[in-house]
Amino acid sequence: MTVAAFTFYLFALSTVIGGLFTVISRNPVHSVLWLILAFLSSAGLFVLLGAEFVAMLLIIVYVGAVAVLFLFVVMMLDVDFAELKAEMTKYLPLALLIGVIIIMQLALAFGVWGFADNVAENLAAPTSDFNNTGALGLLIYDQYIILFQLAGLILLVAMIGAIVLTLRHRVDIKRQNVIAQMHRDPALAMELKDVKPGQGL
Repeated sequence: MTVAAFTFYLFALSTVIGGLFTVISRNPVHSVLWLILAFLSSAGLFVLLGAEFVAMLLIIVYVGAVAVLFLFVVMMLDVDFAELKAEMTKYLPLALLIGVIIIMQLALAFGVWGFADNVAENLAAPTSDFNNTGALGLLIYDQYIILFQLAGLILLVAMIGAIVLTLRHRVDIKRQNVIAQMHRDPALAMELKDVKPGQGL
């Protein structure tokens, strides 16, 4: 077994184990740490494939931002996870049914899986002067520019929808009224008091 093959199996096994323990861990903090392990192992697999830029994006974005954000949210919020798990047990049969359907769909997809005739030539390293990042940029911003812009638009709509759904106008919270502050008359808002020495207010 070569070093590359051994490294591939090591990263693949680490990714599978990290994903499995992310789901079955009882402690949410441990789940986030296992998720970070799965992300790092996936980044190692991308490096073995020659996609260093995607591997660095996976580490910077997912490990450095998303997973750390999850970890801080889980550690700072006082969430009763025992109560949440008790409520989730009611939906366990439906979740098992959905899981079985997904496994059947994956089995059907991999059952008809086949490789193209020129797969070895297509997977070979390009002989052009562009490096990995340049080739990826040309592919995204040249051939798939419309799809890339549409994906960004969908993410923007999803972000605006999340903000609208979480925006709640509560009556017990005093909010800032900028228009009322700008049109306030200082003569009516302030009153000068002539405080004499020794008397106080």
